[in-house]
Amino acid sequence: MNNRQKGILCIILSSFSFALMNLFVRLSGDLPPIQKSFFRNIVAVIFAFIILLKEKPNLSLDKESIKYLLYRSIFGTIGIVSNFYAVDHLVLSDASLLNKMSPFFAVLFGILILKEKINLFQLSSIIAAFIGVLFVVKPTSLNMDLFPALIGLMGGICAGAAYTFVRAMGQRGVQGSIIVFFFSAFSCVVTLPFLIFQFIPMNFNQVMALLLAGLAATGGQFGITAAYCYAPAREISVFDYSQIPFAALLGFFVFGQIPDHYSWLGYFIICCTAVAMFFYVNGHFHKKTESVTK
Repeated sequence: MNNRQKGILCIILSSFSFALMNLFVRLSGDLPPIQKSFFRNIVAVIFAFIILLKEKPNLSLDKESIKYLLYRSIFGTIGIVSNFYAVDHLVLSDASLLNKMSPFFAVLFGILILKEKINLFQLSSIIAAFIGVLFVVKPTSLNMDLFPALIGLMGGICAGAAYTFVRAMGQRGVQGSIIVFFFSAFSCVVTLPFLIFQFIPMNFNQVMALLLAGLAATGGQFGITAAYCYAPAREISVFDYSQIPFAALLGFFVFGQIPDHYSWLGYFIICCTAVAMFFYVNGHFHKKTESVTK
């Protein structure tokens, strides 16, 4: 296998891991999203700390990097809690799709925060993605799932902001192990007070489900990190949307969930938009490469 094929395999395995994470979060039962978030992140803290001890990265950061690290952690924590709330109240594939809106929001935040430029095609893609979201959210007074869908969408927005700050830190040379550890530790510290005062006792099955969710999430983080080490985002990022069919299959076989035809139409629009962006970015990159070569 060449590096591109390895990258595709890693990102597909990562998507499956995140779909499993959502499944285990749902299986953990009627627990507060913050409580679920704490147990999901405590596993990531342990693994990230082991990696820090092994890699021994440079921990001296400038003020700007520390600010980005804090913003990434705040938005990331809100995104996880929102995603877990959506997972508990929506069809698994709907919740996964709303969370996967993050790349489109990352483009918007890149304009606002990093002062990146946007062209007409990217703007059209964002508008098309929002149209697809409308079919999933179904913003009418008759839709009983409207509120959790909006919370799930907020999770995607916050994830997009978090990834923007990750990109900003990457440009400043901050190592990934530092980002993962700080975010996971920050999330645990922030959610701990809520956990203490609103803790709901759990049985063995619930504890195991949350620990498995943490393991699956950690596997997803390692998978996506390895994927982007093997190949650039422009070549493999579209395969991250494989989480949606994985979530749909898991939701059907475990919970008997079947998305309605509006949701399927939304999936189709957003996935097609992601594929179009994938081919556009690659084609644009190859044209620039050829012009430089000439």
